[in-house]
Amino acid sequence: MGFLDGETRAALDALAALDADGDGPAALDRVRAVRRLLRALESEPAVLAAVREARDGGADWAEVAAAAGLSEGAAKQRWAGDDAAIAERREASRKRKRERPSSRPSELPGLSVAEAAAKLGVTAQAIYLRVSRGQLASRTVELPDGRKYKRVFPDGDAPEG
Repeated sequence: MGFLDGETRAALDALAALDADGDGPAALDRVRAVRRLLRALESEPAVLAAVREARDGGADWAEVAAAAGLSEGAAKQRWAGDDAAIAERREASRKRKRERPSSRPSELPGLSVAEAAAKLGVTAQAIYLRVSRGQLASRTVELPDGRKYKRVFPDGDAPEG
């Protein structure tokens, strides 16, 4: 019996079986299998156990971080403390991600600075300069969640709101 969790072992075995398939598995099946293994590895208990063993053996956080390909701060964030502290940090991170929108809204008035620059054939810096000189109308749109976007109105005045 190896050190990997059952879920990780199953994901690894499924990926190995696809890799050994002489007919060549479908592209999306390969993507799914790789992503399943990556998800399993991210939560693999053996990693935490190995980190704790290394720390107990005298490894410092810089060494742990280098072995994991992380910054020292990221390694501490991921593995420092007891199980309860780690679980609390993970849940707080998940909560922030649920509360934070992950994409820009598409229904904003006017153009973004980049869109205005492309339309006018100039740089974004030139757009900001024209706005500051009063040659282009603009306004900052603030969404209910606090995000703010500079919007430019090359064809006229910025609407109120």
